[in-house]
Amino acid sequence: MIERYSRPEMRAIWSEENKLRLWLEIELLTAEALVREGIVPASDFERIRAGCRACQKDLPGLLARQRELEETLQHDVIAFTTAVAEKIAHRASRWLHYGLTSSDVLDTAFAVQMVQSADLLLADLDALLPVIARRVREHKATPCIGRSHGIHAEPITFGFKLAGMYDEFRRARRRLESVREAVAVGKLSGAVGTSAHLPPRVEVHVCRKLGLRPAPVATQVVPRDLHAEFQTVLALLGASIERWAVEFRHLQRTEVLEAEEPFGRGQKGSSAMPHKRNPITWERLTGLARLLRTNAMAALENVALWHERDISHSSVERVIFPDSCMLADYMLDRLRRLMEGLQVYPENMRRNLALSLGMWHSQTVLLALIRKGLTREEAYALVQRNAMKTWQVKQAGRDDADFLKTLRSDPEVARHFEPGELERLCSLEFHFRHLPRRFRALKL
Repeated sequence: MIERYSRPEMRAIWSEENKLRLWLEIELLTAEALVREGIVPASDFERIRAGCRACQKDLPGLLARQRELEETLQHDVIAFTTAVAEKIAHRASRWLHYGLTSSDVLDTAFAVQMVQSADLLLADLDALLPVIARRVREHKATPCIGRSHGIHAEPITFGFKLAGMYDEFRRARRRLESVREAVAVGKLSGAVGTSAHLPPRVEVHVCRKLGLRPAPVATQVVPRDLHAEFQTVLALLGASIERWAVEFRHLQRTEVLEAEEPFGRGQKGSSAMPHKRNPITWERLTGLARLLRTNAMAALENVALWHERDISHSSVERVIFPDSCMLADYMLDRLRRLMEGLQVYPENMRRNLALSLGMWHSQTVLLALIRKGLTREEAYALVQRNAMKTWQVKQAGRDDADFLKTLRSDPEVARHFEPGELERLCSLEFHFRHLPRRFRALKL
């Protein structure tokens, strides 16, 4: 099912062909380094290189032969080296995989795949952030109600809401950039990490050519806390996507309808109800974020291995890393498309803003009364009393309910304010006066 959500670029990174290509490169670079060490004769290296190049030109054929051999050998790396040795077809093949353990090849290739995936996800974020920034600028001054507990709180602008989204995905990008650096670690230090059979210079040469650095200390494997860190960053990315998916799902509710995901020409929303326009893509992203979190938990459980290594992590990683990387790539691509086509309804925002009857000025009036000498308890009681009275007028079915009007008609409140003072305080401009500074801080 994950294949349905994958894009070709990310799918190619985690393909069996790409894995074998990387294995070939690591074996070839190791042999090259061993020539420098005086261990492998140059003439034998040329035969190894010719055999590896032949395999690289026919990766599907190499994969088919490896799988055929693995049926008997029950070991993927031995099946691989055997298939490559057949292509070399010379005694020079004895130098293939010389001094290496399987995990030297597996983990070093795995690191390259994680780096390649991180680069693609960083490109996804670089495509997403300008789209969010454009929508922020578009709605800097579009007033809407801010909500806490789902209840009207105080006014914000829709652009300010989206500025929070922009900043959150900037943080996601920084985390991804950091974890890309963290996981760019290879190892060719042997069965327990002591470099007993290969000089450390070989490891340095291979890692440098692959854009990696050698693990300072490894066992038979690169420590799995690094892999768990990578998965955790993807899970956090998914959590951020989910946060905004949930936000926009709420905003698309019929009673709210402040924003709506794109609804394409010819699209249908329900098999039973032709009128439906459902937030299906936002809901899909919400669900997929759960998979990223689940995979991160599995990666955390992979950290604790027996002694210098067991194999319990391997089967898990073969599933969770391709899946998580493909899902994250898909989710970022979908999010960008949703934000490009997001339908925004400023008039509905104004309508919803009015539902609170101006009571979102309550804190402004509360603090003004405190500045005028009332205790917080006295001021709170006055403001709350008038807020409740405003609600009662509304619930009685009258259409003249208005918080500012109620405040002006209360002598205990009105006597503290000069004519026009309450009106100046109870304005959108009062709430929005510092927002330009926030936008400038984000360079929006």
